Amino acid sequence: MMRINAKGMHYRDLNEEIRRSLASGCREILVEGVCGQRYIGAGLKGEDARIKVNGIPGNDLGVFMDGPEITVNDNVQDGAGNTLNSGRMVVHGNTGDILGHSMRGGEIFVKGSVGYRVGIHMKEYGGSYPVIVIGGRAGNFLGEYMAGGMIILLGINIDGGIAGDFLGTGMHGGVIYVRGRINDYQLGREVKTFGIDDNDFEKIAGYIKRFCGYFGICCGELMKGEFHKIVPMTHRPYGRLYSY
Repeated sequence: MMRINAKGMHYRDLNEEIRRSLASGCREILVEGVCGQRYIGAGLKGEDARIKVNGIPGNDLGVFMDGPEITVNDNVQDGAGNTLNSGRMVVHGNTGDILGHSMRGGEIFVKGSVGYRVGIHMKEYGGSYPVIVIGGRAGNFLGEYMAGGMIILLGINIDGGIAGDFLGTGMHGGVIYVRGRINDYQLGREVKTFGIDDNDFEKIAGYIKRFCGYFGICCGELMKGEFHKIVPMTHRPYGRLYSY
């Protein structure tokens, strides 16, 4: 495993060091001393590459990433997984706003809570299916303008509401699964909430088990929770606003 000390390092220099390490054949990299460096892992390719980060990465962690796995042993700032094509992100803390912005594939697992507008413009692309699993709470506008993929919100050890308002505003594809109840007033006007069936449960079970495996959480009680799904009622929520 290659070790990189990022303390005081500019994000451009840090990314160059990561790229040089991968180009030399190193497949596992430990980046220590991270404190706000942006764009870590930007545009990286290679399904066998694994990067572990100690510290708090700055905005746009893994932007445009296509294949690698990034594990963060702390919190993450805004925009992680921006336009993620494929690969995986595992966050052992909380994340900021717009997690998974325009995400087109890959997976993001967050042990803690997330900020506003998570999954905004998330979409399925070329057979890829993006998935975000959130262990804690989500802020307002979860799944805003979502066009495809899946978000699973588990609300583990959260007192009070597990999500903010305006869930699914402008949503026209994909699905949001919530462990617990969401009030109607919290929803965007384009979506509705339903109970789940066996097909839904089978669809989410594998992702929840993997979430539990990453974070050392017992799955038994978690899987017994009451799940609901939020789905769009139209594929063109703003169609009548267009002029022809």
